[in-house]
Amino acid sequence: MMMRFSAPLSVETISKRTLLASMLETSSKKYNTQLAVSEKLADMYGANYGINVGKKGQTHYLSVIFNSVNGKYLPHEEDVISEGISFVEEMLFNPAIESGEFDKDTFYREQKNLQEYIASVSDDKQSLASLKLQEVYFSEDENQKYPSFGTIEEVGKETPASLATYYKHMISEDTVDIFVIGDVSTEKLKKQIEALPFSERLEVVEQAFYSQDVKNEVIIKEETYNVSQAKLNLAYNTNCYYYDEDYFAMQIFNGLFGGFPHSKLFMNVREKESMAYYASSSLDTFRGLLTVQTGIDGQNREKVEGLIQEQLASLVRGEISEEELSQTKEMLKNHYFLSLDNPAAVIEASFLQEKLPQSNITADEWVAKLEAVTVEDIQKVAAKVTLQAAYFMTGGAE
Repeated sequence: MMMRFSAPLSVETISKRTLLASMLETSSKKYNTQLAVSEKLADMYGANYGINVGKKGQTHYLSVIFNSVNGKYLPHEEDVISEGISFVEEMLFNPAIESGEFDKDTFYREQKNLQEYIASVSDDKQSLASLKLQEVYFSEDENQKYPSFGTIEEVGKETPASLATYYKHMISEDTVDIFVIGDVSTEKLKKQIEALPFSERLEVVEQAFYSQDVKNEVIIKEETYNVSQAKLNLAYNTNCYYYDEDYFAMQIFNGLFGGFPHSKLFMNVREKESMAYYASSSLDTFRGLLTVQTGIDGQNREKVEGLIQEQLASLVRGEISEEELSQTKEMLKNHYFLSLDNPAAVIEASFLQEKLPQSNITADEWVAKLEAVTVEDIQKVAAKVTLQAAYFMTGGAE
């Protein structure tokens, strides 16, 4: 089961929401310690409960996840999912709040843990470089430039009282979507879910996508860290979004460019020219963004950037063999069909289909749209890919 709370993406609330996720995951009035929560989950035959945060476009998500065994396969056919929903209800609607404040000991422990986690991101320089590139690319939009888990400074501003106040806001005003997947009694489950004590709320039209105008100038930022392997990351505007008319062509373009081991970045920049320790590309189709990640020797920066741009130019020229095109389509199909067997991926796809009806297509239709993509279609989307930002991390020996 996934219960997702959605709200407009705002730099003022992302840190609150991440800290709140920790608090609602850790304890409630009935299960007032992490041990008590763990023991209850163990009683439900090793059920799993967790809360994570994320963002897509201009929306921030707080997602509550509960997984359990199918009670039909237990010796006494116990109704674990109903018990699980009651457990989730306790955790969400009966938090450890007294006199308008979260339990102080729990709050300060979770606040410290979250700050330490955010600080630890800097230890992984590959991840840090990706976050730094995001700050450069979205330099004019405070809501987009920061990660979905917030910042150390903003987390530090919270108090037991301020977070309790925000909890009341979220539980009463966020858009809530609930998805259940499995062999369950639909009617019984629906009645139990409808009985959850959610208050009436205004319907908010979610902004699924974020678009940014193409600029005539590339923004470049360089920083020095104590690293032996430099990082060169690039950000491109694609003007392509989730399930729009160019979506499938862009998926194939990304696979050919740097998304797969047979891609041009991997084969030519890393393997043939030996100019990178790693080189790949990834898409964010909710923000019209393509990023390239590389680990290189700092002295080869200009050569590597030139090679990357040459791989893009090659795709604009349509230099794609039948084997490359076929292999890319097959790998995308494999990923797609694997996702149909993954409950979390199925729920995520169902959520997006509810929000974005254009993505609500059958597996046969999905394959047909992918197979219909031609070299000319790939050239068309490649020509729209425009370099907008570069982040270069260099330094001495680690």
